[in-house]
Amino acid sequence: MTAASEAASAGSLRSQVRSAVIWRSGTQVFSQLLSWASTFLVIRILAPEDYGLFAMTSVVLVLLGLLNGYGFANAAIQDRSGGQQQLRQLFGLLIVVNGALAALQFVTAPLVAAYYQQPRVTALLQVQSLIYLTNPFLALGYAVLSRELDFRKQAQVNVGSAILSALVALAGAMSGLGVWTLIVAPLTGFVARALGMMTMARAWMWPSFDFRGAKALADYGGVIMAGQVFWFLQTQADIIIAGRMLPAHQLGLYTTSLFLAQIFVNKVVPPLNEVAFSAYARMQDDPAALAEGFLTKVRAIMLLAMPFCLGLAVAAEPAIQVMLGDKWLPAAPVVRLLALAMPFMTLHVLFAPATNAVGRPGIATRSAVLGAVVMPLAFYLGVRWDGAEGIAAAWLLGYPIVTFVTAAWAMPVLGLTVPRLIQALLPAALAGGAMALVVTLADHLLGHWPPLPHLVALAAAGGATYGLWLWVFSRERLTEAWALVRKR
Repeated sequence: MTAASEAASAGSLRSQVRSAVIWRSGTQVFSQLLSWASTFLVIRILAPEDYGLFAMTSVVLVLLGLLNGYGFANAAIQDRSGGQQQLRQLFGLLIVVNGALAALQFVTAPLVAAYYQQPRVTALLQVQSLIYLTNPFLALGYAVLSRELDFRKQAQVNVGSAILSALVALAGAMSGLGVWTLIVAPLTGFVARALGMMTMARAWMWPSFDFRGAKALADYGGVIMAGQVFWFLQTQADIIIAGRMLPAHQLGLYTTSLFLAQIFVNKVVPPLNEVAFSAYARMQDDPAALAEGFLTKVRAIMLLAMPFCLGLAVAAEPAIQVMLGDKWLPAAPVVRLLALAMPFMTLHVLFAPATNAVGRPGIATRSAVLGAVVMPLAFYLGVRWDGAEGIAAAWLLGYPIVTFVTAAWAMPVLGLTVPRLIQALLPAALAGGAMALVVTLADHLLGHWPPLPHLVALAAAGGATYGLWLWVFSRERLTEAWALVRKR
């Protein structure tokens, strides 16, 4: 390949990545704003006990969902040499796996309900098992579109399904469905996304159940799935432990606090990781480009994560009053602790797409194994020490350990050094610390203002401090962010 053709190829990839980020993240922001507006309205209507019951079912859904075959879909994206037959094998494999998962959840639902001593959990889980039947169509369409970095069509499907799910959630809550609102609305969204993704990808095909020649697909996907099982233990052990030891009301306060604290890492970062995985897979043979691409992503995401997480930590009480209402105020101390832990989790989840894309999924698996040991132990000690607040403190104690060790494993593979990574993280961390200090002082000076103007004033003070600090001490970060916004 000549220098000119290499430059043209690199320019084409940059253009594709920019377009993918704009469509995937831009429409994600829109759909998430819609989803959050609906969610906050629903939270105001439903009771903490409803969210406690839903959390008990979500543990099973998350565990089995990690085995739903998306690792096989990622293998098809990472290995672009496979043709139509590989996609048909992928479709067949997804049908077999998800059919088995649906049957398993339906049959074991009474056992889960007995563990939590909540009979209502049985019916909730059995209806939720229908979600697995949508996964083969959703994952196949996703794989076809992601191979070509076509996130525009994915985004259109996601927006449409988000609107439909939000409308169903509002209708269910207002009509008195209670906890069933939290079951029916997501199921509606999954069905809409599956049909839309297959249609947009034009991926309607007969599945193949002849899996000869699919060993590479199964091996790669199997390693990722193994890592995801340990990731489940790392992130869901809190619900497993707390669901047994705390009443449903207190569990609902904790899970809603976790939802607030993880809004950025769970809602904003995943779509960017999807784009990044496809882009990293394209540049896996260019170590310098891979390293710089990863650092650019770290700088951009942490520039947004720090003000959100630290701002929520210092303004938890007025934020809860405005978004959820006074009945959720007991969750404020839990939100503070969880929000302080989220920058570490945000950095942690950025490593796996890069190491997976270069064919090293074992690193993410090792990281998940580490987390599956550290976090459950921390959660168990925390809940015995101080209930929901103790579990929140466990996040702040355990996640820095998991993140630092994961970084040590991943950096050599990605061609990074400790100084380069620190250089990427430090400006946002220092600006965030200054912002948190100013917002804390402003909170004391404002006293007992009404919640909405109180929150607006704190947000204004925090935003001005964060921006000013970066302008004075790290202007290059603002310049880089502006260039990204302007698609340069």
